[in-house]
Amino acid sequence: MPTATRLLPWLLLAPSLAALVVITGYPLVRMLWLSLHEYERAQLLGVPAPFVGLDNYVATLTDARFWTVTARSFVFMLVCVVLTITVGTLVALLLMKLGRVMRLVLSLGLLLAWAMPPLAAMLVWGWIFDSQYGVANHLLTSLTGDDWMGHLWLIDPVSFFAVAALVIVWGAIPFVAFTLYAGFTQVPGEVLEAAQLDGASARQRFFRVQVPYVRTIYVVLIVLSMIWDLKVFTQIFVLQGIGGIKSETSTLGVYIYEMGMAQGHYGAASAIAVIFTVIMLAISAYYVRATVKEEQL
Repeated sequence: MPTATRLLPWLLLAPSLAALVVITGYPLVRMLWLSLHEYERAQLLGVPAPFVGLDNYVATLTDARFWTVTARSFVFMLVCVVLTITVGTLVALLLMKLGRVMRLVLSLGLLLAWAMPPLAAMLVWGWIFDSQYGVANHLLTSLTGDDWMGHLWLIDPVSFFAVAALVIVWGAIPFVAFTLYAGFTQVPGEVLEAAQLDGASARQRFFRVQVPYVRTIYVVLIVLSMIWDLKVFTQIFVLQGIGGIKSETSTLGVYIYEMGMAQGHYGAASAIAVIFTVIMLAISAYYVRATVKEEQL
């Protein structure tokens, strides 16, 4: 193969690679540099930041709050992923059962939920769970007969994360549902008919026929959901501003922001961000492996 032909793909990719290095590479290098220095607010005035090596990492890994926030983030992520995949599957199956008109209506509703910016969505959800004028308290008062008016949903950490999970799952369901719906429509109809003729129930056809056909799609969706839910920031941050207790409801993304922007410990925040990035890379590596394996099939 001529040299020019072999170099052509790299030449075509060169502009994109250069942009990727500038946009992604520099922030990563800068973050790594900050994590190795004691960079505080004083350094913003031009004072040189002293090199501390791995001290920020040692302080982070020996900090009890870091492990509390990390455990909280992973538990919250697991709950959101399970709910997202489960409800997304049910919605995808519903799309397959509905007629053309109702499928279009449901699809439009899902698209509207998916297209809404997270900050705008949080303002709406904040009003829904408002203690005085919220729809949630009015509905519960009407349905149960008890007085729910004035109930504070965001003060208690458990109900805080219940609301946060509801918001995050609501925004993530459309992507999962549409992706699975596209996968389920590719399952050969004759295979499902043969399974039905053999006496397989609807549940057996789903788990033994449909799920194996879209197994790789499930793997990709689960890994992507894990990444997205683990690095969630906007929803938690806005809910904390509405009424949550920060010390009991912070996740990793919010914790990094607090250490850096709120407290001015940029070196420590960068060390936490590097550790967080390593976790993301580990999860992403599994995603890339699953994607490559799918392309090779």
